[in-house]
Amino acid sequence: MAEASPHAVFMHCLPAHRGQEVTNAVMDSPQSAVFDQAEGRPARAEAILMLLLWGGASRFPVRSAHA
Repeated sequence: MAEASPHAVFMHCLPAHRGQEVTNAVMDSPQSAVFDQAEGRPARAEAILMLLLWGGASRFPVRSAHA
């Protein structure tokens, strides 16, 4: 990040190994979007689960010409 442009944002698909993959300074910096990125993951998983459980997939068109 020291060599990145001033508007660069650090993202990581958690869990991050502090001290091995990323320093504490980068992980906790204002340029880090790590925890903002991770907050959306449970909502996406819940949406997929609901789609599968309630049969919502039948509402979407078939993507393959072979189906």
